[in-house]
Amino acid sequence: MKHIIILGDGMADWKIPALGDKTLLQYARIPNMDKIARMGRSGMLQTVPDGFHPGSEVANSSILGYDQSKVYEGRGPLEAASIGVELADDDLAMRCNLICVEEGNIKNHSCGRLETEEADVLIRFLQEKLGSERIHFYTGVQYRHLLVIKGGNKHLRCTPPHDVPGVPFQTCMVEAEIPEAQETADLLNRLIMDSQQLLAGHPLNLRRKAEGRDPANSIWPWGGGNRPAMTPLTTTYPQIKKGAVITAVDLMRGIGRYAGLQVIDVEGATGLFDTNYEGKAQAAIEALGSGDFVYLHVEASDEAGHEGDVELKLQTIENLDRRIIGPVTEAVKDWDEPVAIAVLPDHPTPCAHRTHTSDPVPFTVYYPGIEADDVLTFDEDAAKGGSYGLLHGDEFIREFMKH
Repeated sequence: MKHIIILGDGMADWKIPALGDKTLLQYARIPNMDKIARMGRSGMLQTVPDGFHPGSEVANSSILGYDQSKVYEGRGPLEAASIGVELADDDLAMRCNLICVEEGNIKNHSCGRLETEEADVLIRFLQEKLGSERIHFYTGVQYRHLLVIKGGNKHLRCTPPHDVPGVPFQTCMVEAEIPEAQETADLLNRLIMDSQQLLAGHPLNLRRKAEGRDPANSIWPWGGGNRPAMTPLTTTYPQIKKGAVITAVDLMRGIGRYAGLQVIDVEGATGLFDTNYEGKAQAAIEALGSGDFVYLHVEASDEAGHEGDVELKLQTIENLDRRIIGPVTEAVKDWDEPVAIAVLPDHPTPCAHRTHTSDPVPFTVYYPGIEADDVLTFDEDAAKGGSYGLLHGDEFIREFMKH
């Protein structure tokens, strides 16, 4: 049996009064997700273990069965793997956002719509002005980039910028968790302040402001760690002989590479509401045809949740259902080798909260021959009554892969 996990990042939400006290999954028109739930079995999954921040790196690697107490090193090393940066044992790799600061407050974590080509100009500029043998900036995708500090200490308290929109940036800067990390914390805070001085007058940012767009006027390093030790999925699950991850997000590419999966890039995949849904669906169908495991990750609903945009998030959920889940399920339903399909978010990103929470998420699983439970729709409330109950840790992937 082949297996595909279709993940809508941040798709789960809280009940919204303006929608009649329904969640977005309850309110949305998602006939394909509902059909999978009706024909299959559902449950809830705790993707964020106690004591861990509800980041996508934690949630997605947990879904794949990795024990966070053994593999967690933050986002930075995953970003490094994604863009092909080999880390030495003493390298501290950090996710490095380009953010917008306005009147001393973090306006947003992403500078609005920042194209990779624009960001590359700024990252190269920062490397020229602030880089050294010890400090290196690498271009990633859109607002998501990489900062590597040779000999940096990872024991830092760093606030993800998407957690603090509207908050004064100076109240959220890097802090050392142990005395040995103070030098690294001081270095990173200097880099933040220096970047603001340099980026404020950069011609690209002056042009963005003149066009009414947010300037990318500060770096924000966070999610630091060293190179993680992750056992490839092909070792844990011998039935996976050729697996793939499809995503527009560097973080997920990094997880995929460490997990031993082929990373498939899709032209026009943006990580936003205008991503190439059809291209991702076709890539997943082709990868399943030639392989046996696909992890299809769609970021759009998470970004809409961070913006607090209910209407946009609703649109992204319905697009996922109509433009990916529908075509994929239709394409594989009559294959000689049956396909198991799982649909779930990695974590909630409630529009009212504008950042991630660690609440359990709904999931549903279907494969030919499964004995359906009584769940008829795919949403947070319905899944609580599913026959899988509440799963933790690697229980989901082990249950999914045993068929």
